[in-house]
Order: sequence, then C-alpha cells, then structure tokens
Amino acid sequence: MRIVARLIVVAFACAIFGVQAQSPVLFAGIMELSGTGATPGNNFDNGVKLAVREINASGGILGRKINYVTTDTQTNPGLAKAAVQKALDDGAYVVLGPVHSGSMIVTMGETGKAEVTNFTGGEAAVITQQGNRYVFRTSFTQSTSMPKLARYIKDQMKAKTVAILFTNNDFGKGGRDEMVKALAAIDVKVVADISSDPGQIDFSGAVVKAKQADPDVLFAYLTEEEGARALKELRKQNFAKPIVGETTIIGQKVIDLAGDAANGVIGHVGLTPDAPNPTIKSFDAKYLKEYNQRSDHNGMKGYSAVYIIKAMTEKIGKFDSKALAAALHGARISAKDNPGVLLDVTFDQKGDLDRESFIVKVTNGKQTVTAVVPPLGGK
Repeated sequence: MRIVARLIVVAFACAIFGVQAQSPVLFAGIMELSGTGATPGNNFDNGVKLAVREINASGGILGRKINYVTTDTQTNPGLAKAAVQKALDDGAYVVLGPVHSGSMIVTMGETGKAEVTNFTGGEAAVITQQGNRYVFRTSFTQSTSMPKLARYIKDQMKAKTVAILFTNNDFGKGGRDEMVKALAAIDVKVVADISSDPGQIDFSGAVVKAKQADPDVLFAYLTEEEGARALKELRKQNFAKPIVGETTIIGQKVIDLAGDAANGVIGHVGLTPDAPNPTIKSFDAKYLKEYNQRSDHNGMKGYSAVYIIKAMTEKIGKFDSKALAAALHGARISAKDNPGVLLDVTFDQKGDLDRESFIVKVTNGKQTVTAVVPPLGGK
C-alpha cells in the first residue's frame, strides 16, 4: 500500500508539474489605449495581439502559450506606473510599453528593479541613457535618427536654414534637442524654434511664425494628431517650403487625418508598411485583414517585439527574464531565420537597436519609399 501511495503522490506531483510547465506565460501590455497617445498605443497593441495570435496558433514559445494582458494607461504616467507594478506582482515575464516616452521614463525604474525585460516604443534618447539593463527599444533612439535626417536635409535637400516645430513634452523636446545638435554639427542654421502644447488644436500662430522665419525647410516633430492638425494649417496658409519630419509626421494615421495636406511631406522612418520587402508586405496584408485598416510603424514595432522575445527565449531555452535581458545585449537576430522580426536587427549594450531604415514621401495618400538607409553598423 505504501508503494501504491508513493506512486500516486509521484504521479500527482508530475501532473502538477506538467500543468505548470504548460501554463500560459504572461506578457503584460502597458498601453496608451485612450488619451493623447491613443493612436500609437492602439496600433502597437494591435501589432502585439496579431503576433501573439500567430505564435499561439503555432504552438507558443517552448510549448507554452502567451497570455497577453493589456492595461490602458489613458496616457497618464501615474496610471502607467501603477499598471506596471500590478503586472510585476502578477508575475509578468516581459512588459511591453508604455509607448509614450514620458510614461516610459516614469515606469522603467520599476521593471529595472524587478529585473524584468521591458520593450518600449518611446524614442526619447534619455530612456536608454540611464543605464537600465532591462529596457530595449522597438525603434531608433532620437540620437540615432536625427543625425541621419539632418544629413539628408543638408545633402539631398540642400537646405541652409531650418525652422523647427515640436511638441513641448519629453518626446518632442528630446527630438528637438537632438535635431538642433545634429544641424549645428553640419552648419545648418535653425531660424525658428517653435513649441506647441501636447494635444494642441490650433496651429495658426505656429504656422505664422514658421512663415515669417522663411526657412529652406520646416522640420516638424509632433505626435500623430498634432501633426495632422499642423499639416492642415500649413496647407491652409499656403506654406510653400518643404516639410520634413521623423516617423510620426508621415504615419498612416496622420495621412488619414490630414488628407491632401499630407501629400509631399518627407520623413525618415525606421519602419514602414510600404517598404519594398516581402516579409513586411506579408505583415501589412495580415494586419489589414485582421483590423480592416493598415498598420503604421507602431503596429510593426509591437509585432516585431513579440517575435524578438520569442527568438531570444528559444535561444536561451527557458523563461527567465533576467537571462533574456542579458542575451539581448549584443544580440543579432536574422529576419531570414525569424521572419516575424521583419528586418535584421541588432541590439547594443544600452538596449538601442540598429537596422536599415527608409526615407519616404507621401504621394497620393500613401508612403512612397524613395531611399533605403543602411544600418549604422553597415551590416
């Protein structure tokens, strides 16, 4: 009887272990699903959900399905911090988001203390300058993208003067500062430095200032909704100079909201669904079918982040967030071997990524890729 009892106990323990081994692994989404950051937040979240569905349908990661739970931060840093703390209490393997730089700066200390890997869509340079070993980008840092764009403004557009229009928050000020630095390094003069409030509705005064400065080029660094309003006002006031920006100014949401006013705008993007790349075109088609709308760069960032996590988790062979972060530093992930990452990507020791990028121009309501910019590493 003792032997039978022991066998029953062993069988029961094995059954419990088997259930635990196959239980879903928690991915926590800390997203701006409402408030001023709703456009990038919802697109990023949609990209994550699409990747999760695909991975779960193919058996999950190391035999375990993903349980993706999203919390809406309402674009409020305080709510974002509370959501991150709850996700960590719930045992999240990874945290995805926040997308807004201001919220990420507030929350990333929590994931760092807990030694939990944290992917962000935020572009503010300061995010990866604080030495947090658990933070990783899904997009270029401003200190990488702005010098690329500044060089394009001088070499390809032959501009000698630039007016800058930016959102007065962590995201906007970070990009503005990096662009001013990059332009100064190549002897391009900033003739107007115009700030706007987050969520600003009326851009008539800002456009008047830009026209009065008479720059060769206007550099606009705004969130999606603000960018669309600014483009409409620029068109309304017949602003005749070239308009250039980073990723947000030529996002699909901006194009949809601004209509004809977006045509002719030029931007540097780390990701675009219009890239001449079969893997990206496949993603674009799947996203359109799933959500009945095209993705923007945020959807691509969310989607690729999940596949990066999958590739590196399978490489280390276990669900250990501390080990995952360690493996990501210096990692190089091939899109040929892992199509979900969309483009070959490398991570440096700060958590910043490197990959090829694109110069695009909005033509007839669509992004048209005009140039491919190679990775800084040249690979």
